Amino acid sequence: MATRVKRRTVIGLLAVALVAACAGTPVAEPAPEAPYARLFLVRHGEKEAGADPALSLAGAQRAQALAARLGGEGVTQIWSTQTNRTRQTAAPLAAALGLEVLIYDASALAAFASALGDTPGVKLVVGHSNTTDALAALIGADPGPAIHEASEFDRMYVIDLSEDGVTADRIERYGASSRINAE
Repeated sequence: MATRVKRRTVIGLLAVALVAACAGTPVAEPAPEAPYARLFLVRHGEKEAGADPALSLAGAQRAQALAARLGGEGVTQIWSTQTNRTRQTAAPLAAALGLEVLIYDASALAAFASALGDTPGVKLVVGHSNTTDALAALIGADPGPAIHEASEFDRMYVIDLSEDGVTADRIERYGASSRINAE
């Protein structure tokens, strides 16, 4: 009988300890859902003159600033048009991450916009003053005012996508301030 009382006492104490432990355990709130895809859209850096110009010194510095800004973002794909200036803008980040710069056709923006949302990942797209804001709009983000062709090179669209579409979008600046933004 004494053994039975001891066993009940031990079981009772264990039950009380278990209830106390459970009561003091905070319930973890679910972590915020990560975006299905995150897109960074930028225009190429400052350029030299000519038919298919290379980046100027300021443009090369901007490309380095882009690589520094996005180096820790987990970029999985880098896209560029076929021009020298866009490929050179993408090159420092691609080299740092060991990624290939993939080429897209700027004349087929609607199809490209759709394709960007078809796969998960973090993607950089380097385009032009007349395509970057248009691409943002096609994706469903707010394009903001038109990019000032002559002097705006520091605009970066950050667009988070779920499988159902845009969940968040914003415009950031990176690198040295463009002249129009300093006025």
